[in-house]
Amino acid sequence: MTRALDVVVVGSLNRDRVCRVTTLPGPGETVLGGEASVGSGGKGGNQAVAASLLGARTAMVGRVGRDDDGRALVADLAKAWVDTTEVLATRTPTGTAFVLVDAEGENAIVVAPGANELLESGATACAVRQLAGPRSVVVTQAEIPTEAIVAAAREAGQVGCRVVLNLAPYRPLPDEVLAACNPLVVNESEAAGLLGRAAPDMRGVEKAREAVSQLLGRVRSVVVTAGPDGAVVGEDGTVHHVPAEQVDVVDTTGAGDAFTGALAAALSAGRSLVEAVELGVRVGSYAVGRPGAQASFPTAAALGLGPMHIRR
Repeated sequence: MTRALDVVVVGSLNRDRVCRVTTLPGPGETVLGGEASVGSGGKGGNQAVAASLLGARTAMVGRVGRDDDGRALVADLAKAWVDTTEVLATRTPTGTAFVLVDAEGENAIVVAPGANELLESGATACAVRQLAGPRSVVVTQAEIPTEAIVAAAREAGQVGCRVVLNLAPYRPLPDEVLAACNPLVVNESEAAGLLGRAAPDMRGVEKAREAVSQLLGRVRSVVVTAGPDGAVVGEDGTVHHVPAEQVDVVDTTGAGDAFTGALAAALSAGRSLVEAVELGVRVGSYAVGRPGAQASFPTAAALGLGPMHIRR
């Protein structure tokens, strides 16, 4: 290993195509949209940018296409001081996310994975080995192949560093991966998938508390995000609710990624899990008050905070 960074994100990179609508269309319905825009996204890219803007020395491990979209994604990561050494270009087109945002700021998203599907296990393990050290935090999500998620978690275990898994979108994963999570980060619908329940049954703080208690037997620690209600965190048999400040919602796109990236940055700086969740909730609340994904994420200065790490 030649260097160890604070946060290593193994995940997806997508070019976001966003259209604002009055209401999200139902099945078979066509609606006229308003403003359309293009930006940088993907859960992995978003989380890397969120962590880096808060001062964490951050690297991205992912795949893009040899196209204008891929070049734009890499350029935006670099502008946010993210190490892109392990973002490789492929002949498969860059992943694309088609995002609709309604008047209330809620969104509906369809992702065409593209080059993200080419992130394979051997290269992932090698990248984690090169970039991470015992004090690093390795973050991954579920917009990449299962094999890459498993490889990231296993290699992080070999290195001796902390694993944060944002199981979004939900998919079944091997027990060994879940057991390595510290924490597992899920929203209410993803928690429902893990517990085999209907998503509406998981809404609200009390339901989130219940989910956290049940999931603690399968993971080292867990965070269930609950939108405007903040988040519920569980570790060492204790469950704690972190409320969110009430804000005017403009666009929820990327808010969960802002939360996870901030949490990882805080953990890599030695903060407790509850402290990291508190920062994550604050950053997520900041993001929903502004349009876009990465464009809505704050720097430490924007939050009135000093950087958690000294860049070197």
